[in-house]
Amino acid sequence: MAVKITDICICCDSCIDECPTNSIVDESENPNGDNIYFVDNETCTECIGNNPNPTCAEACPTEGCIVWDNPKTENKIHGQACED
Repeated sequence: MAVKITDICICCDSCIDECPTNSIVDESENPNGDNIYFVDNETCTECIGNNPNPTCAEACPTEGCIVWDNPKTENKIHGQACED
C-alpha cells in the first residue's frame, strides 16, 4: 500500500504543499478518477531519511485521511536492508 489518501480527504492542498517528492496530485489528476488526492507510490519515498512519518500525514488537518504501512522501511534498520 505505501502511502494512501483515503476518501475522507477534504482536498485542502496541505499535503501537496508539503510533499518533498511532488508525489501527490489533486483530484483532477487522480488516475483512478476518484474525487480525492492521490499519491504516486512509484515516486513517494514515505519521507524516509527526512522524517519519522510521511510529511503529508503530518501536514494533513484531517485525522486518519493519510495512511501508510511503510513497506519501504520493512526489515530495514537505519536505511540498510536487514538479513532475515
